[in-house]
Amino acid sequence: MSRLYQLVDLLIAALIAGTSTFIWQSVLGPAIALWLSTLFAAIYYFSRNPWGSPRGEQFNEWIDDIYEEFLP
Repeated sequence: MSRLYQLVDLLIAALIAGTSTFIWQSVLGPAIALWLSTLFAAIYYFSRNPWGSPRGEQFNEWIDDIYEEFLP
């Protein structure tokens, strides 16, 4: 995996964290919302297996295909 792909993964994880913090804050307290958002971002970034599906390799191949299409 190239460094560019890792950077894009990091940016996507940051977007997940930011948007989910905003959404969860409307329902939960800020501390819990931040904790949950960090957890969701870490799940994406560290495993590239969104939401723990048993089809993780299929998701990773799909994400890599998208990266190859749009990134140099």
